[in-house]
Amino acid sequence: MTDMSQKVALITGASSGIGRATAKAFRGAKVVIAARRADELASLAKEIEAAGGAASAKVTDISRAEDIEALVAHTVETFGRLDYAVNNAGWEGELAGIVDLKEEVWDQAMNTNVKGTYRCLQHEARAMFASGRGGAIVNVGSVLSFFGAPYAAAYATAKHALIGLTTSVSAELGPQGIRVNIICPGYIDTPMHDRLRSAIGPRYEASLESVHLRRLGRPEEIAQTILFLCSDEASYITGTTLTPDGGFTLTL
Repeated sequence: MTDMSQKVALITGASSGIGRATAKAFRGAKVVIAARRADELASLAKEIEAAGGAASAKVTDISRAEDIEALVAHTVETFGRLDYAVNNAGWEGELAGIVDLKEEVWDQAMNTNVKGTYRCLQHEARAMFASGRGGAIVNVGSVLSFFGAPYAAAYATAKHALIGLTTSVSAELGPQGIRVNIICPGYIDTPMHDRLRSAIGPRYEASLESVHLRRLGRPEEIAQTILFLCSDEASYITGTTLTPDGGFTLTL
């Protein structure tokens, strides 16, 4: 696979789950890891460095415009460039029926999942423009980017929006050599998944039967999908939606 030893990767939502696995997966690249939880970021940075990598942690809340601007500036100041960006941070919000859905929950879902990703793309693109070397960006959606689910209107709407955002920005940045793709994972064994499983209750086991592989995905499997999309092996792939879901969406 592509030699990434001279490359710099930025991963949001890196403190757990898919983001954490992705930060550890970037082979040889210098990584900037961002999330809201300082302790988890510090432990991840130590883990990456203990394995021979280079990492810099930056506490970031992607719902805050100033945090995102500071994050990308920190990346360039620390490592001199930005080659890969993984916009993974997100918020599932509280599950509630539409008649009970609080407006503040709706606003937070949009501000974090959609507006946060838009802001990340904006600053990441500027950094890649400045380097003149192109780059690759991967946004992280969900199988709920394709269909709705009871009590998940805010989250599903936000994740639907990410596909339109990805394809639009891909068309815009392609001439500058910047590829933009989105992955839409299914049931993955992460803390977010555990929270959703508790909320769904008895319906969970029935829905898991729709997964062809009859198991949860591992964060490391999703990380490898992201790594591929960033690599030179995916040099002619942009504006694409990949769905590592064990076959789940094929049954719906």
